Amino acid sequence: MNETVIITGASRGIGRGIATAFAKNKCNLILICRNSVDKLNDLAMTLSEEYGIKASCIACDVSNPDDIRKYSNEFAKADILINNAGFSYVGLLQDMTDDDWKKVIDTNLSSCFYMSRAVLPSMIQRASGRIINISSVWGNVGASTEVAYSASKGGVNSFTRALAKEVAPSGIQVNAVAFGYIDTEMNSMLSDEEKSDLFDTIPVGRPGTPEEAGEFVCKICFSPSYLTGQVITFDGAWI
Repeated sequence: MNETVIITGASRGIGRGIATAFAKNKCNLILICRNSVDKLNDLAMTLSEEYGIKASCIACDVSNPDDIRKYSNEFAKADILINNAGFSYVGLLQDMTDDDWKKVIDTNLSSCFYMSRAVLPSMIQRASGRIINISSVWGNVGASTEVAYSASKGGVNSFTRALAKEVAPSGIQVNAVAFGYIDTEMNSMLSDEEKSDLFDTIPVGRPGTPEEAGEFVCKICFSPSYLTGQVITFDGAWI
């Protein structure tokens, strides 16, 4: 397809699965992470060699608008933006510091605003583009001891619906995927016993994989243009 896809938080987990799925579909990649640059470079090299696509890496803090402005020329190339960067805080609300709250909101929600603002002018000029925001089932229903995370993902859902209405006349699709339990490093804090108990509550009896997550995001991205403004749940019938 040779379209250019920007993926934030691409070095591991769902982001890595998404990058692989788009590479299989012959899309060129601009992969972004904040810290794991060596891991990201290795991924870019592997995908380039295996699928014959172009893959570049950018070390950028997408929660910082000044950092994003440095790469405005690169981001203007995007045909597709996947806002995947995320951060989770598990703990009681009264124990959260101001910085804890700000980090979750800025990483999960504000980054969607900063990155979408960066790519939209060129998409609007071309009257074409797609944005997919990675959300969570906790953005739909909330989770105890994950209040900030749930609030940020609920914000992502509303951001998605509102932006879709705003840019639909310009030929741009905006959707979100609300994931359930995906087997990633972010969820690795659970013990084997806790995981077993959790899987008993998921009707399909297992977690989703990053590969499945990536393939699903890719399918949503390339669905008919009438699909926009949707928050689509992918959770094995869990919630």
